[in-house]
Amino acid sequence: MPRGSSDTTVLVFGAGPAGLVLGNILRAAGIDVLILERRDRAHIEQRARAGFLAPASVAVLAEHGLDTGLRAGGHTHQTCEFRSDSARIELSYDELGRGEVHTVYPQQRLVTDLVAEYLRRGGELRCATTAEQIGDEHGDKPWVLARTADGASSRITARYLVGCDGAQGAARRRVRGPRSTHDYAITWLALLAQAPPTTDTVAYGVHPDGFAGQMPRSPEVTRYYLQCAGEDALRWSEDRVWNALSDRLRADRYGPLRTGPIIERGLVRLRSEILDPIQQGRLFLAGDAASTISPSAAKGANLAILTARSLAAALIAAIVDGDESALRAHSADCVPRIRRAHEFSHWMIGLLHPPTGPHAGFERELQQARLHSLATSRPHQDFFAENYVGI
Repeated sequence: MPRGSSDTTVLVFGAGPAGLVLGNILRAAGIDVLILERRDRAHIEQRARAGFLAPASVAVLAEHGLDTGLRAGGHTHQTCEFRSDSARIELSYDELGRGEVHTVYPQQRLVTDLVAEYLRRGGELRCATTAEQIGDEHGDKPWVLARTADGASSRITARYLVGCDGAQGAARRRVRGPRSTHDYAITWLALLAQAPPTTDTVAYGVHPDGFAGQMPRSPEVTRYYLQCAGEDALRWSEDRVWNALSDRLRADRYGPLRTGPIIERGLVRLRSEILDPIQQGRLFLAGDAASTISPSAAKGANLAILTARSLAAALIAAIVDGDESALRAHSADCVPRIRRAHEFSHWMIGLLHPPTGPHAGFERELQQARLHSLATSRPHQDFFAENYVGI
């Protein structure tokens, strides 16, 4: 049985970018917010994740006074390249499409900023606390059973519940409705290296042995991705990792990689899922809970920020003005943007990875056609830039 109970206006599960942006905006409007986070604070403030923010995300952070650290420590990025057997294609996307750029700011630093500002605004954050069960979301007082790391349980009621707790969280499990899923049967070995990037560009290696990618994070640290067969790659020696990266990024042709100690490794399974609706009664989803998207085009954190901004505005209208029309339209407002992000992510996956299956030879020819078009067609380059940076 629960040992205690409490009540709040908006109860949020998950202290990632979605939950923290939402909490900060609501607190600025004077709304009571409680955020539950299953990890401890040190973990979420040190967890390395994506670092490429789209202009729309930067604008949201600036509009709501959440960009102090970003302005001081972020830097713009505007060039990517594709390396294949046939060519090296370099695209300066600040000169293409809408002329927009990314802002590079590691997600753990953004989360640290957002946590500090949320607490400064008077928000309540309970770390090492997991939302386990949800009930009565169609009523006036939905509730959650939560459990702390030491086993203590509590019952929390709220006017509205928001799930920002990821694909495996209680909120995603609770919302029923159609789900469209695609498992690409592709796994990446995700690496952080204590080494400067070889170039200032994001580099995509399109190689018959599998994809490799270099994503600059800072002058001292570089994110690398390496397509692999499975968990055995976690045990690869550093020499084997660097040799594979060098081969697939064609270091013999474009210059040697700047190597260093590998300070983090993990596996990423490329899997996508689109939900519609992303709400049920007084329970709403945002961030990774609303959509699982592959990391192939750096859309996840940006979708989280934008869906959180949209949902915050709808909650403020409901709580302050008594108008729930925007809340009722949460799915209709957000799902089209989610679909567009998935479409481009899917396109990138097809561009970057060696085809498999009975039609692999034919699909390799089409892959070469896409790369050639990206190298030679200004309309294709504009399409790429608009979708690569936009969200």
